[in-house]
Amino acid sequence: MKLLRHGTVGAEKPGILDEDGNIRDLSRIVDDISGPVLSDESLSRLRAVDVANLPLVAADTRIGSCVGHVGKFICIGLNYADHAAESGMALPDEPVIFFKATSAIIGPNDTVEIPRNSVKTDWEVELGVVFGKEAKYVSEAEALDYVAGYCVINDLSERDFQLHRSGQWVKGKSADTFGPIGPWLVTRDEVPDPQNLPMYLEVNGHRYQDGSTKTMHFGVATVISHLSQFMSLQPGDVISTGTPPGVGMGQNPATYLKPGDKMELGIEGLGIQRQDVVAG
Repeated sequence: MKLLRHGTVGAEKPGILDEDGNIRDLSRIVDDISGPVLSDESLSRLRAVDVANLPLVAADTRIGSCVGHVGKFICIGLNYADHAAESGMALPDEPVIFFKATSAIIGPNDTVEIPRNSVKTDWEVELGVVFGKEAKYVSEAEALDYVAGYCVINDLSERDFQLHRSGQWVKGKSADTFGPIGPWLVTRDEVPDPQNLPMYLEVNGHRYQDGSTKTMHFGVATVISHLSQFMSLQPGDVISTGTPPGVGMGQNPATYLKPGDKMELGIEGLGIQRQDVVAG
């Protein structure tokens, strides 16, 4: 299934994509795409729904983040060998973890704002992982059983804030609009191998990132198992698993986003995001 949330900011409703690519409203079936709705049992009940009988949603309706009420937005740094090389950083011995403020989350096609005093706002296409049940001290072998589904994330970053403003990376990762998620939450049964997904990102029609989850340093199962040793992962929590090479910081010369730019990014089978960039 491809689940989504549609409607105005703060008033999104649950939806599902039908076989013809139309959005159907799920409001009379579930309250939202979040928390308990993401359990295996709940998703099984949704699969039994006759989607063709659900109300159609207008094609021009705004699409919100594909998961609501996110408790934790966890990111993995330097998780692609080729991206670590372009960043001039060594591959870590274990996953590098940082958090992104949940207030950064927006819809996949919402406008991205460059924060005040920014000089190095950058892009990062990433595979998102959304949890369907609590994961605590899980093994790699069982890790993927805790996943409700996968999605596209643009892990936007302000490199000067991230690297030169003291402390952890969170300052450069958490500006409002720095977390587009979606368009779809694609349930795990439709993604048999999360380590074999082509992904790309373009700015103004130029393809900067053209990679694959094949080059992850730590695969999805490893990341989940590792995180679960330090914290419980709850239904609706999101992991952004790292980016392939081609970020603005890695260009020669370095290239960063500016007002008027247009981004397009996608992951095979998980949909496409498109964002306009404006001054914040």
